[in-house]
Amino acid sequence: MRLSRRKFGFLCAAATFGAASSAGASDVPVIAVASDLSFAISELAGAFHASTGLEIRYTLGATGNLARQIRAGAPFEMFMAADERFVSELARDGLTRDTGQLYAEGRVAIIVPENSRLRPDQTLEDLRTALESGTLGRFAIANPEHAPYGQRAQEALEHAGLWEAIQPHLVLGENVAQAAQFAVSGSTDGGIIAHSLALAPDLATIGRSALIPSDWHAPLLQRMVLMPDAGPVAEAFYAYVQSPEGIRILSAHGFSMPQGQ
Repeated sequence: MRLSRRKFGFLCAAATFGAASSAGASDVPVIAVASDLSFAISELAGAFHASTGLEIRYTLGATGNLARQIRAGAPFEMFMAADERFVSELARDGLTRDTGQLYAEGRVAIIVPENSRLRPDQTLEDLRTALESGTLGRFAIANPEHAPYGQRAQEALEHAGLWEAIQPHLVLGENVAQAAQFAVSGSTDGGIIAHSLALAPDLATIGRSALIPSDWHAPLLQRMVLMPDAGPVAEAFYAYVQSPEGIRILSAHGFSMPQGQ
C-alpha cells in the first residue's frame, strides 16, 4: 500500500511550517525541529496554542542539516535536536543561549509495509535471512552523515553484523521522516526509522514494526536549546515542552524521558 499524497508530502518535507498566525510574523517564532518529531511537534504546537493562545512555526529536517542552517544564520529561536551532540557543539561555539535541556530519549525500530516479504523482528534475524538468501530488495534508513537516526540505524546494523552486507540494498532518506516514507511506500522491503514515527497512526496502519534493543546503538539523547535572540513566545514553548502536558504528549509518541529528568 502506498502513502496518500497528503501523507507523502507531510513526511517527505524537509521544511514544514505550523499554521499561520493572525499575529504579526515577528510574534511567531520559528523552531528548528528534528524530523523524528514530525507527528509529535504538531500535537505539541496545537496543545501549546490551546493552553496559551500563542503560536509557533516550525521547520522539520535532519538535525545535522538544521545545525548547519543555524551556523549559517537561519533565524530560528529554538532548536529541538535528535542528538544532543549538535546542541553541545553549537553551545561551545557561542551560537546558543546556553547548553539547553534534555527533553526526550529516542529509539529506533524496524518497519516493513504490510505486503512486505520481510518480517519485522527486534533481533533482525529475518533481515539476516533475507540478505543471506538473496531475497532482500531495497532497505531504507536516514543518511548517517547528518541524521542521528541514520547513525543509530547504522550502529544497530553493525551490532547485528549486517552493515557491510546491506550496503548495496540501502536507500538513504535525507532525514528520518523521508526514510520512513521510503520504508512503507512499497518501493522497499522496509527500513529502520524512529520508533516515534513507526507508532504514528499514518504509518502504523500500513506497516508493521518492532523496537530494536536500546543497547544495540548509542543513546539518542534529544536536547533542545534557545537561541540568543529568542523571544518570550519561544521561551514559553520551551517551558511548555518540559511541562507535564508536554511530557505526556512526547511519551504518547514513543519517547521516554532521559534519566534524571
